[in-house]
Order: sequence, then C-alpha cells, then structure tokens
Amino acid sequence: MTLGLPWPQIRTVLLDMDGTLLDLRFDNHFWRDLVPRRYAEQQGLSLEQARVEVMSRTQAVEGTLAWYCLDYWTRELALDIVTLKREIEHLIAVHPHVLDFLRALRHAGKRVVLVTNAHPQSLALKMEKTQLGGFFDRIVCAHELGVVKEQAAFWPCLRERERFDRSATLLVDDHLAILRTAEAYGIAYLVAVLKPDSADPAKAPGEFPAIHDFSELLPVS
Repeated sequence: MTLGLPWPQIRTVLLDMDGTLLDLRFDNHFWRDLVPRRYAEQQGLSLEQARVEVMSRTQAVEGTLAWYCLDYWTRELALDIVTLKREIEHLIAVHPHVLDFLRALRHAGKRVVLVTNAHPQSLALKMEKTQLGGFFDRIVCAHELGVVKEQAAFWPCLRERERFDRSATLLVDDHLAILRTAEAYGIAYLVAVLKPDSADPAKAPGEFPAIHDFSELLPVS
C-alpha cells in the first residue's frame, strides 16, 4: 500500500538513520544484550543485575545528548563502547527498499538530508558499513548542534544550517517524540516508521501517517 504523499510539493526530505533507514536490531542488541553482558563481567554482577543497572542509567538520560554520546557511556560504564560496537558490526543493516527510495529521491531532484542523533563515531561506522553517505546532500549530527531532535531547540538550529522551507519538507523518523517536536516546529509532512527493529513486532499505527517499509513511499516524482 502506497502512502500517497504530495511529492510535487515536497522539496526537502529529512531522514533519520537508526530505526528508519537502518535496522534498529543492531542498536537494540547492543544495549539489551552486549553491553549488560560485558558490564556484568567487569563488575562481577549477574546478567540480570547488569541489565537493570544499565537500563536505569540509560533511562535517566533518555532524550538528551548524553543518551546518544559514546564518550559519555565509555566514562559511565568504564567500557570501550566504540570497540564493542565493532564486535557486532555485522548486524548493521539497511532496511528493505531504502536504496530504491534514496535513488528515487535523487532522480526526482529532491534535497536529501540525513538528520541523526547518533554520535559521530557511530555515524561514521554505519556509513562505512552501509555506503549510504553518497545519497545525501548533507549529513547533520545532533552532536554538532549540541541539542537532540527530541528537543524543540533542535529544529531552529538545524534550519540555521539547512535553509529548508517547512511547508515543503518531509521528515521520516521512527521516534514519536521527535515527530511531535518537528510537527510543533511546523514541518508539514511527517511519516513514522512502524518496524524500526526487524526482530520486534511492528508498532501500532499512531497519530502520524506511517510505513512498514520504504516501498510504501514510492513512487517519488
């Protein structure tokens, strides 16, 4: 089923990375399994104790820059987070039909901007593994701006760098809080992703138009 966006009216497409273009399975496995396991080994805890502690720490800073900051977690957990990510880099994967969608955007002459909260080292690893970098006119990382997409201040900061017309811009993201903040800022077209992690069940449709995969946004014209 195609979502049927008014493509002739859309000039700029803002795309999230983790959970939107890329399978969130990598990140979820990292935080749910690998980090607690290594933290348990280091601290002499049971795996369940480690899971509870890691979850408590991550929830305490959720929605802030620290949550996404690999340097922060390396200090907090005394683990080499970047090296741990490399251990499971084989799980980094592009969602179905993403390449078709990106090629269609390029062919249609849309301006395509990757807008991510990911830490620069995580971003670099994922671009290295997926080779998606060449599809974007610009890549903007929240760490450059000092504020994350969940926060209202992010969007005017982004617009200072990328002079998009809010009435002619589409954002595709898997995070409801981010879509709501973008909506409050006045971005006209918003699309949610229902299956950010291929290993998890799809989310229930909510207040925004939503897709299971990017075939539902084709054709682009």
